[in-house]
Amino acid sequence: MAKAIDDNGRTAAADSGVSAQAGGRDWRKSMSDNVAYALLMYTGLQIFVTVGALKEGTSTILPYLALVVLVAAIIPACRAFEARWKYRSDAEAADPALSGEFRRDQLFLWVLAIGLPFLLTGLFKAFLAVG
Repeated sequence: MAKAIDDNGRTAAADSGVSAQAGGRDWRKSMSDNVAYALLMYTGLQIFVTVGALKEGTSTILPYLALVVLVAAIIPACRAFEARWKYRSDAEAADPALSGEFRRDQLFLWVLAIGLPFLLTGLFKAFLAVG
């Protein structure tokens, strides 16, 4: 059975080329997690906020199709955030100097995920009021 830590203090992960970040943060994984949770938040908000607005508005199927399109349209935007961090080297993924850049992307992602459903629903309501 292989040892997790050898006699020189090296970990098996370090020997296999996997980054062992004792207590460090992997920006790649953190952004991937943020993207997954933001997609869940966006989808949930988009459904509940839009369905609430639809009850006040029209009874056609068009708004429901628009809802599907809007949920599907956010996926490429979120993947762009993830791709920006996904291909970083192990050294970059653990570099604390990237925390400001990470926080900026994280903030923009969450503002988009939380704000966009309300903005789109507001636009939808304005469209219904005019039309």
